[in-house]
Amino acid sequence: MSESNVIVSNEPWQKPHPNIDKDNEDFYEGLKKHKFLVWRCKTCGASYWPKAYCINHENEPFAANMEWAESSGRGKIFAFNRHHMAFHPGFKDEIPYVYALIELDEGPLVSSTLVGSKLPKDVYDVGQKVEVVYEDHPAEGFTLPRFRIVE
Repeated sequence: MSESNVIVSNEPWQKPHPNIDKDNEDFYEGLKKHKFLVWRCKTCGASYWPKAYCINHENEPFAANMEWAESSGRGKIFAFNRHHMAFHPGFKDEIPYVYALIELDEGPLVSSTLVGSKLPKDVYDVGQKVEVVYEDHPAEGFTLPRFRIVE
């Protein structure tokens, strides 16, 4: 991942903070290191997000066969929606923005906003390849994942 996949914002954060708890703190620590983590089965390699148990090994103890593992951070647009209204005042300067469901190359679906100069316009853009962009907020102490379309 090149540094062009990093956005650093020193502006005060005006949106709701991410809900970081014991189940996802490793994921957010990975983001700070510019690593997009998924929950992976040690037995068969199946990937999940967010944290889950492997559906192929239901009878095994949850933590015994699962671990956080780095993903490629690449995938494709599964679905998207262009927002024209801010559901929170912190988003008013970003209207319109595109919120997408991304199918990672490893399989799990994740949701995030799309950034960059190239954004989807219509249904024909579903399937476009994307990659993760890390949005660092050092003053706030967290990093968020965004995605952008890649050629």
